Amino acid sequence: MKIVVISASFVPSTAANSIEVMKVAHALAENGHDVTLIVPGEQTNKWNELAIWYGLTKPFTIIWLKENPAFRRYDFALNAFNQARKMKADLVYTWMLQAALLSLWQKIPVVLELHDRIRGNLAPTLFKLILHSKTLKRLLLITKALKLVIENELQVSLPVDIFQVAPNGIELERYVSLPGPEATRKVLGLTEGLSVGYSGHFYAGRGMEILLSLAKSFPEINFLWIGGTPEAVNHWKRRISLEDIMNVTLTGFVPNKQIALYQAACDVLLMPYELAVSGSSGGNSADICSPMKMFEYLAAGRAIISSDLPVLHEVLNEKNAIFCPAEDPIAWQSALHTLINDSEKIMELGKQAQSDAQAYSWKKRAERSLLGFGKLEEHMVLEPEVDIDPLDNRDKQ
Repeated sequence: MKIVVISASFVPSTAANSIEVMKVAHALAENGHDVTLIVPGEQTNKWNELAIWYGLTKPFTIIWLKENPAFRRYDFALNAFNQARKMKADLVYTWMLQAALLSLWQKIPVVLELHDRIRGNLAPTLFKLILHSKTLKRLLLITKALKLVIENELQVSLPVDIFQVAPNGIELERYVSLPGPEATRKVLGLTEGLSVGYSGHFYAGRGMEILLSLAKSFPEINFLWIGGTPEAVNHWKRRISLEDIMNVTLTGFVPNKQIALYQAACDVLLMPYELAVSGSSGGNSADICSPMKMFEYLAAGRAIISSDLPVLHEVLNEKNAIFCPAEDPIAWQSALHTLINDSEKIMELGKQAQSDAQAYSWKKRAERSLLGFGKLEEHMVLEPEVDIDPLDNRDKQ
């Protein structure tokens, strides 16, 4: 099928929304569809460079369109839609309300993916118009919590026949046959010995103070902080130096293709989210988020310690993770102390995590997102059923 993916995210970028967009387009292409991704800006990178940046193997077309910031992406949405219409797209897959509504008005089926609340003066109206459209559509929401928030805030009911919970995913093939932590550390030239890791951005709400307090409390453990912008990395390097902390390694930016290896170098992986979590575009997503690092951690097969946020229980549970109260350094220190002295528990958690990750591949997610799209299904070869039934609102996770 000819699928046009329309996103307001910049490519390339280290932002989570850019990575997610590229993974979605890649998964659709892996499923055999003719995929064209349309994003704002100008082309600065060739495909092979983007493939390394995002960890991709299946090529797809990318079109960059110039935009005028004064029009707040409405011009981009219109131009991207016109491109899709001229290309005679069978389906538009988008995160943009404007592009979704324009496509539906022209009778082009739509998959609309949402990661956040419906914000802005016009956004609630656009969303309700989308709901009322008779053209074939699918709403993908990353968590059940987000569904409830949208229904409560907009006073709407999302019909079961168009709604689907679609947590973020993972490319499982990148986590197959990873070496053990000790062997991986040797490959990467990292310090030998028990290692505890964190990967991702250092935005507000990510628990950086918890990470720092743990490093102070466990000088015998190596702490690996993977990622971060140059500015953030420099800030924390200065902070670590001022506090005379010697057991933290900051990698800086790591290409997505290599993230799995760095995570595999850790015996324990941390998700110390705070009660308020901001992203690259601001806001607070602590109650509705579906962090990509969570699925990476699961696939890595390592023990996970996570903040006890209700939304994370949609994927994590007592068998694949240990939970700690958010923003409670004493509780985190206690949990880590207990875990590092229980090697069997570390192995048990990691084994279960890796098993649970199998339900969350990007490719399977893409397959499920297109279920029910008529002739789309005629060309789809579905993989065996997994534990998640995305068309059912019952809790099967």
